[in-house]
Amino acid sequence: MNGVIAPGFEAVGEAFATDPRGGSALTILRAGEPVVEVVEGWRDAARTQPWKPDTLVNVYSTGKPVIAMAVVMLAERGLIDLDAPVSAYWPSFQTPASVRQVLSHTSGLASFPVPREASAFADWDLLCADLAAAQPEWEPGKVAAEHALTYGHLLGELVRRVDGRTPARFVAEELPYDFGFALSDADIARCAELEFDRPDWPERNAGEPGSLRSRAVSNPAGARDLAVINSDRWRRASVPAVNLHASATGVARFYAAIVDGSLPAVAVPQFVGPDLFIGDETTWGLGVQIEPDGTWGHGGLGGSAGYADPARGLVIAYVSRRLGDFAALDRIEQALPR
Repeated sequence: MNGVIAPGFEAVGEAFATDPRGGSALTILRAGEPVVEVVEGWRDAARTQPWKPDTLVNVYSTGKPVIAMAVVMLAERGLIDLDAPVSAYWPSFQTPASVRQVLSHTSGLASFPVPREASAFADWDLLCADLAAAQPEWEPGKVAAEHALTYGHLLGELVRRVDGRTPARFVAEELPYDFGFALSDADIARCAELEFDRPDWPERNAGEPGSLRSRAVSNPAGARDLAVINSDRWRRASVPAVNLHASATGVARFYAAIVDGSLPAVAVPQFVGPDLFIGDETTWGLGVQIEPDGTWGHGGLGGSAGYADPARGLVIAYVSRRLGDFAALDRIEQALPR
């Protein structure tokens, strides 16, 4: 482990070092300044390339607030009305859902409707056309279910149609926080190689056959397949729900910009109730989950997360190339100074 640990945060450094993941990073900012900025391990499975502060790694749903922010920014500029139907900007879109309902995972489009192979992740227009023609699984606004794979295409296509830039270009130009979609060759060269904590990780995260969760995470195929998610094709694709590639510091600085008002507020409750995908009571803001203790942000499949802790005046980002659970982050949270 190496990096910055400010006085008073020694226990956090110890918690980070307790269970090395063979490649991970933790950044904690207070008033925009790092009080913890540490890395450990390697970015490749062969353990030949040390993890660096600017190493990028696929953070799965930790990236959902980034594409949500793109839409919220356009709303702040008066270019999108959050209460307007999506079809006002995307005329072929059939589901009678508002932009706000998409942002809060209540549009009824929690899964892609047409079975597709992994190659479809590289075909933005195909997947957007599938969503435009789809019928919702419930009346929009009535039920929440995290839009595991669909979220980024639903919001990203709004960005493209309203702004004219692709979602990847919008994020690169408007949210310059060392993360992105549709990576360049230079950014691919600093990506970490993902691995499973155990061989059964894909099955553990598949959901019961035929369930909403299973349908939401399994189509298109390949989002939990190392051959897909470690490929250059995946890294060059734009799948904003699940393929943000980020450094821990990039995610932390994004949250710090929301906290200091440089970016619009998103921790504004939109839906409170059971989320059928998560399987628990959830408060959804504009792309973030708001917890009972006042923290807010988003975690990602495999154990990464980014969030703000207003009570402590901190923003926290943890990323790892080993796909497992949230045990490391739980230890870090317990070690934070009170």
